[in-house]
Amino acid sequence: MEEPKFESWAIVEVMGHKRFAGHVTEQAFGSASLLRIDVPEIDGVPAFSKLIGIGSIYAITPCTEQTAREAQKSFRVRPFAMFELPMLPPPHERGEDWDDE
Repeated sequence: MEEPKFESWAIVEVMGHKRFAGHVTEQAFGSASLLRIDVPEIDGVPAFSKLIGIGSIYAITPCTEQTAREAQKSFRVRPFAMFELPMLPPPHERGEDWDDE
């Protein structure tokens, strides 16, 4: 008999003293099973998802959706923000010496 998959609103505490609150489910990734946390949009901070390895989890506290949303407000966790640095031309094009020493 197959065990039911975990699915609940919850507060998840992970390594690095981080906490996330959202809708939590299990997600397979190759041969590994990960915990997926879908964090809702809160106070203008966009919604995002986080996949966490089981070994990094300290605690999972199942709760209501309202409790998870209120908790997430206090955590102030933001989604990952990508940025790109401008590409500089090679040193010889910038008038710098092109020296291996």
